[in-house]
Amino acid sequence: MAFLRRFWFQTHWFIGITAGSVLVLIGLTGAVLSFRAEIVDAINPELRHMANPNGAAALLPAALVEHLQASHPARRIAALTVFAEPGRPARVNFAPPEGQRQGEVRLADPWTAELLPVPKGDAFFEFVEHLHRWLLLPRDAGKPVTGTLAVGLLILALSGLYLRWPRRPLAWQAWLKLDFALTGRAFLWNLHAVFGTVALLVYLVSSLTGMYWAFDAVRSTVDNAAGEGRMVRTQRMQSGAAPPAQAAAVPKPDLQRVWRSFLEETNGDWSLVTLRLPTRNASQLEATYLRTHPEHERARNRLYLDAATGETARHERYADKPLAGRLVNSIYPMHMGTYWGLPGRIVMLLSSLGLALFAITGWMLYLGRRRTKRAVRDERARLNPVLHPQPAGPGAEPVLLTFASQTGQAERIALQTAAVLQSAGIAVVLQPLVRLSVDALRHYRKVLLVASTFGDGDPPDSLRAFARQFARQTGAGLQHVHYGLLALGDRQYANFCGFGRALDHDLRGHGAQALFPMIEVSNGDAGAIARWQQSLAEAFEVQSGAWQAHEPQAAPFEPWRLVRRTLLNAGSQGDPLFELELTNPGSADWMPGALVELLPRHPVHAVEDFLRRTGLDGRTLVRWGAHECTLEGALARSMLPAAPPPVATAQALADALQPLAPRRYSVASITADGCVQLLVRQARHGSGMGVASGWLTAWAPLDASVELRLLSNPGFAPVDDEAPCIFIGNGSGFAGLRAHLRERARRGQGRNWLVFGERQAAHDAFCAAEVAQWQAAGVLERVDLVFSRDQAQRLYVQDRLREAAEVLRRWVAGHAVIYVCGSLEGMAPGVDEALRDVLGVSVYDNLVAQGRYRRDVY
Repeated sequence: MAFLRRFWFQTHWFIGITAGSVLVLIGLTGAVLSFRAEIVDAINPELRHMANPNGAAALLPAALVEHLQASHPARRIAALTVFAEPGRPARVNFAPPEGQRQGEVRLADPWTAELLPVPKGDAFFEFVEHLHRWLLLPRDAGKPVTGTLAVGLLILALSGLYLRWPRRPLAWQAWLKLDFALTGRAFLWNLHAVFGTVALLVYLVSSLTGMYWAFDAVRSTVDNAAGEGRMVRTQRMQSGAAPPAQAAAVPKPDLQRVWRSFLEETNGDWSLVTLRLPTRNASQLEATYLRTHPEHERARNRLYLDAATGETARHERYADKPLAGRLVNSIYPMHMGTYWGLPGRIVMLLSSLGLALFAITGWMLYLGRRRTKRAVRDERARLNPVLHPQPAGPGAEPVLLTFASQTGQAERIALQTAAVLQSAGIAVVLQPLVRLSVDALRHYRKVLLVASTFGDGDPPDSLRAFARQFARQTGAGLQHVHYGLLALGDRQYANFCGFGRALDHDLRGHGAQALFPMIEVSNGDAGAIARWQQSLAEAFEVQSGAWQAHEPQAAPFEPWRLVRRTLLNAGSQGDPLFELELTNPGSADWMPGALVELLPRHPVHAVEDFLRRTGLDGRTLVRWGAHECTLEGALARSMLPAAPPPVATAQALADALQPLAPRRYSVASITADGCVQLLVRQARHGSGMGVASGWLTAWAPLDASVELRLLSNPGFAPVDDEAPCIFIGNGSGFAGLRAHLRERARRGQGRNWLVFGERQAAHDAFCAAEVAQWQAAGVLERVDLVFSRDQAQRLYVQDRLREAAEVLRRWVAGHAVIYVCGSLEGMAPGVDEALRDVLGVSVYDNLVAQGRYRRDVY
């Protein structure tokens, strides 16, 4: 099913941006032709009705043909059309010159038989019709092209129906609701899908009838099957013809007798009749007429009359035709909309114009998707460029530089290290550790590793299988390897740099020798990074200035304004959860799954209390880091010692301060929202609120300036294609999930399953309204909301996954990507265990190795 959906999606957009662009031209010209006759009559009022100068009776068809043939003896009249309306000009079809398909059509004065001037605007509409039917190509070359375009329109209509088929097809809102609250790509997709649904039947009619007119084989097959083919009609006109030897004895047509017979046979119930004069030795004349009140403009009745005597040979009334015959005669009116009268013509006009709307929105969706994919590629290229090893000098060997990264920090450090070593003439092979096997390390003598620890001592998600395999393997197979290891972690966790330490232990156990002692880094500690750089400089003779030349350009912190703060869970048993909205006058762009890193502050009362104990003036200007600010401003951004240090001056106190560590939060909005939204849980402990969460949710006034920067999060990045996604989380983890779901709604990607947990539906269902909107729009195929305290037995998201084990296995088999966002304690390991149990270790390991298990947990 996933493959079929991807196939039709690719087919839909490919035809849309190729044939669809030309279909716009077909649609616009069709709209112009919708009211051609009315427009020509309006700009040629003198030709709409001819005055009778002498009060004489209108010329009968026989007299008209006689006068016209006498005035134009070199031209044969093939057909004559007259109208019952007095004064309406007759229409004369001259036989085409030799070598041409179509002869000239002219209007004739019904009173005098004089040819009238060519109507103004007629040449323009002829041009538009040729453009519409054949794209100005020769007729035989243009018909297959426009026929192919009609096939393309048919495929677009049917594939669009398949792609937008909602989860609840009987709910009309899922089909026809135009949501003006949406913005950006989501609104474009909604507009494209809803108008496509409205116009679906019209485009099916247009495409099928267009194929009929464009492909001669199709038209002949349909006409002959309905008994309306050209050959059948020709045989009827020639029935009773004289043998070739007697052809000269065929009498000349007597149009006076023919006309009398026509009037008697129709009892005057006609509004228009075309007399098709017999050719060669044919003995019958075909009179095709519309009744006074026809069913539609092509509800033709055919009367076959003996050309010499006027006797009726056959009378085919439209009303008496079988259904197939009536349908064939209705193909042109259905194509033009006249089959349904004026409303039908208006609908066809609007749908023809609508092709431009579909092309514009389709192109905008396509280009937006291309921009999104390009942004993802650029981000990956920025984080993981292909470094081509420089040729090693005589006797030199390349250095393997590998990294294990969860959020991208280890990768960035590895990239900088590789660039510095290459600039020093050292060949470098850069590979993520997940792509390497244990045996691959044996092929190098020098190995550098940059390894992040995820959470409390765990390896990054993608490295779990590698870590297990490396720990199980025994033997001293790496005795020839010299390695350097930079371990990244967070000292807030008890098992600080746990994965790095385990890696160091296992490398030594395999006989590898350290170039220098393992270096541990907590939260990007600049001093530890400097030790890494110095150790590499000594081991590889790299000049210290090389690091500055390749220093990565970290995004600066920028001031954002806190414009909204909303409590989402009033009355909840848990800590308060707030939604924050921040804006920046500049332009900012980020991908779903991104993080913000912000600089927290202490509340004003905490700073004032500390200053009272020091006896110093907080308004004193001091040098703090690279900036000059007031002492109270420096204290607000620094860790406040439990007891004031024994310093005598404000500057001495500022010199002793340690800045508050930045805090990271998942972004709960997308670029199209125009603002950064965060979900922040107000942390509470014995001494009060957490520094960052307390400041954001309680102490910072609205319109306060918050210094933050946006960070990419490659381990939680969106998928590039239409792969189904399962979103699992709890509490404030809805932030990361919401950003992904909003983006997938914007892209029109509807195969999504949300499994989300909170405490009580009565107080913690803050996401319910938006989830309901996604369901109605067809964004969410399945939703499981789990409220742990709404029943006697506690239930969590991992329990719901186990209950839906068969569905989960089906989704994963269909190449689903799993996103987990929320608490590292409880939820994340519980989900992890449930996935292992339900999927099996092998499938689970493949899921991780393929990057289809993405986590943002904290």
